[in-house]
Amino acid sequence: MKSYEHDGVDLEDGKTRKAGDKPTLRKIPNQALLSGLAYCVSSCSMILVNKFVLSSYNFNAGIFLMLYQNFVSVIIVMTLSLMGLITTEPLTLRLIKVWFPVNVIFVGMLITSMFSLKYINVAMVTVLKNVTNVITAVGEMYLFNKHHDNRVWLALFLMIISAVSGGITDLSFNAVGYAWQIANCFLTASYSLTLRKTMDTAKQVTQSGNLNEFSMVLLNNTLSLPLGLILSFAFNEMDYLYNTPLLQLPSFWMVMTLSGLLGLAISFTSMWFLHQTGATTYSLVGSLNKIPLSIAGIVLFHVPTSLQNSASILFGLVAGVVFARAKMREKS
Repeated sequence: MKSYEHDGVDLEDGKTRKAGDKPTLRKIPNQALLSGLAYCVSSCSMILVNKFVLSSYNFNAGIFLMLYQNFVSVIIVMTLSLMGLITTEPLTLRLIKVWFPVNVIFVGMLITSMFSLKYINVAMVTVLKNVTNVITAVGEMYLFNKHHDNRVWLALFLMIISAVSGGITDLSFNAVGYAWQIANCFLTASYSLTLRKTMDTAKQVTQSGNLNEFSMVLLNNTLSLPLGLILSFAFNEMDYLYNTPLLQLPSFWMVMTLSGLLGLAISFTSMWFLHQTGATTYSLVGSLNKIPLSIAGIVLFHVPTSLQNSASILFGLVAGVVFARAKMREKS
């Protein structure tokens, strides 16, 4: 549900992709525009559909929604693997032991994202997610002794200003939603900071010595199922699911299934788009994509806003683009 790009690791909707790894999809020539459009549409649609399920339907079981989405992803990936259309690594006990700690963070990241999206409008969620970049940059500095240039820190400072001003001017401010979003920022940053090392370690225990996109999707989503089920019971969602009439509506199941398909589509289209263009274009488009997403979120869900809040949101979106460009220059 969102998107972050950190040193070639894409965290869109919690899925993983390392820029140096060669995707298993065949390269289709002259498809950069189509792949970019597919990536933008799927990533925007995923967040909007989740917001629709949680707010418009007033569905109060965000963990179950995450659980169902991941279940759909597992079924589709396993089916494609059995048909020989994609290749995946066997989920051995050694691989599961290596991946399980980061999967706990992954589940927490998805759940807090669901909870925050229920209470906060899409535009503000998009702006507040920028705080993740700040936490990640500070974590890199202290954990890995990695230093950033002044342009990156300037962009991060602009992100903080936009998040604070956006919260102050938010006409639909919800303290619970903001608390969940802050927790999501810390969990997402933690996921980003621990993912690279976990990926490198996981490759050493696989049969092929590699871990492609589809294997990571299958691994993350499969391991999330039992953990999500336990948390769903812990948060008393099962009692709510037993009593809610929403589960009796075929249309509701169709929308939930669509959200699961979109989650997987983000993984496929991001890999396709990256393969057709490159990490630089991918990162920049991901930042620019937040602009139409924010506008769509305000319009579709009739979010009350003010000139000051709209300016803060725009400022935050521009800061995201500035950050992406600063990171590109830093890497070059």
